[in-house]
Amino acid sequence: MRRAASALLCLCLAAPLVAAEKTIYGLNEYVGLPNLDLQVAAKLDTGAKTASLSATDIKRFKRDGETWVRFYLAIDDAHEHPIEMPLSRISKIKRRSGDYNAEDDSEKTYTARPVIELDMCMGGQMRLIEVNLTDRSSFQYPLLIGSEALKHFGALVDPSLKYSAGKPACVAQN
Repeated sequence: MRRAASALLCLCLAAPLVAAEKTIYGLNEYVGLPNLDLQVAAKLDTGAKTASLSATDIKRFKRDGETWVRFYLAIDDAHEHPIEMPLSRISKIKRRSGDYNAEDDSEKTYTARPVIELDMCMGGQMRLIEVNLTDRSSFQYPLLIGSEALKHFGALVDPSLKYSAGKPACVAQN
C-alpha cells in the first residue's frame, strides 16, 4: 500500500515537469513562413493531423528528374506570382461524408494533396513542418496547424487564448 502511494506521489510530482517542457499557444497564433517571406494568422487544430496552407492552381511538374509543385498562395491579392517548391509527398486526407456520395463506390473517400516542407516560426521557435496545399480561401485562416506540427513545437493549445506567442521572433539561420 505504501509503495503504491509513493509511486502515485512520484507521478503527481513529475507531471508538472512534463508540462513545463511544453509551450502554451492559443487557438490562433501568428506564424512566420520565411521560405515564402510571409507572416500569417493560423488556426491551431488538435483535431487535424496535418498542416494545410491555402493555395490555388496547384500543378506538379518535373525538374531535374524530381517532382516539384507550382502553386499560388490563396491568401490575398498581393500573392500573384507562382511559387515552386520540391514535392515532399502526396497526402491522403479523409473526406467528410458530406463531401462525397457514400452510395457511389467509384468516388474516393479521400482527397490527395501535395505536401511541401516549410520552415515555420511560432513565437521564438523555428521548425521544419510538412504542409499540404489546398484552397482554404473560404476559411478565416489561410494556415491550419494540425497535431503532427504541434508535436514538433512541443505545443499545448489553450483555446481560451489567442496570439499568446506574439509575433514570430525566430532568428534567421544562415
